[in-house]
Amino acid sequence: MTKTTEKAPFRADHVGSLLRPEKLHEARSEFKQGNISAAELREVENIEIRRIVDKQLESGLQAVSDGEFRRTWFHLDFMEHLNGFEGYVPEQGYAFKGEEAEKYNVRNNGAISFNPDHPFLQDVKDLIDIVDARADVKFAIPSPNMFFNDGIRNPEIYPDIDKYAEDIIRTYQEALQNFYDAGLRYLQLDDVYIAGLAADTVPWNEDSGDQRDYLIDLAVRVLNESLAEKPDDLTVTVHLCRGNYRSTWAFEGGYDRIAPKLFAKGNVDGFFLEYDDERSGSFNPLKYIPENGPRVVLGVVTSKSGELEDKNDVIDRVKRASEIVPLDQLCLSPQCGFASTHHGNELSEEQQWTKLKLVVDTANEIWG
Repeated sequence: MTKTTEKAPFRADHVGSLLRPEKLHEARSEFKQGNISAAELREVENIEIRRIVDKQLESGLQAVSDGEFRRTWFHLDFMEHLNGFEGYVPEQGYAFKGEEAEKYNVRNNGAISFNPDHPFLQDVKDLIDIVDARADVKFAIPSPNMFFNDGIRNPEIYPDIDKYAEDIIRTYQEALQNFYDAGLRYLQLDDVYIAGLAADTVPWNEDSGDQRDYLIDLAVRVLNESLAEKPDDLTVTVHLCRGNYRSTWAFEGGYDRIAPKLFAKGNVDGFFLEYDDERSGSFNPLKYIPENGPRVVLGVVTSKSGELEDKNDVIDRVKRASEIVPLDQLCLSPQCGFASTHHGNELSEEQQWTKLKLVVDTANEIWG
């Protein structure tokens, strides 16, 4: 196991989602057809989650997830179970490089508040029971900023975006307290929206260009105010993602546009940043990370292909980043999850575990 930091994020960490096994795909299909009950589906999920928790521990990870095995999308399953939102099938799916995603989204259909019966609360409790104090439990939900993607807010219900933001903030404050009360101490917020504000164009936010600075300011405010009342011992990190669907991506561009505000002022414990290819830009925006501030988890190992990186190349990239951010403030992970949606990326499960082992072994070599 890697040398620990005082708390998460750890030297060797990961974003959270893992490839769904065929048994789980089959069980979900059987459930949709009415051939098995919800209880029977959950038991299959439990079996597979126990297996991948053990695999994560064998890999040497200090924080383990449930692989997001109980959800279909990294974000929509959480979003549609909040009061004031519903899932629906739109005319088009998200646009990715060379591919259109499966058609599904959420929309605002009423006053927004936290649902005290949100199913993710039970998911957290079950994961904590499965891990049984053998490691830190990590759980990811979408960032509050994901609710600002085009087409989600209903202007008839919320004509004022500031009022919409206030209700989202209050809802997340309640959500964080509920997750904490359920026993969670390590929460990750997945944010494609604010990463998109750094890009030149984003397929589902094409009209954001004229008001980009305002939207960046709003996004940082929504993030910070959502965390303003969190318990001191609840670690919260943000993963900035440029889209991850069947190994494709949605947009490109470095973090330069958002770094002066998000990196400098984001009140989080760590940033998981994608740095696996030329779309990611340079390490230069890391200069805005405050010294002794948030940890920077470098996603220099790709989750989009099974080709294994050279350990020496990974070490070299971490060293280059350490010229901007102190080495003691850096960590290492894959650039994204292996299955942000139930479809999964184009690699095998064996390759997935090999990638995670590379992260652990490389972190051991760098930090000892």
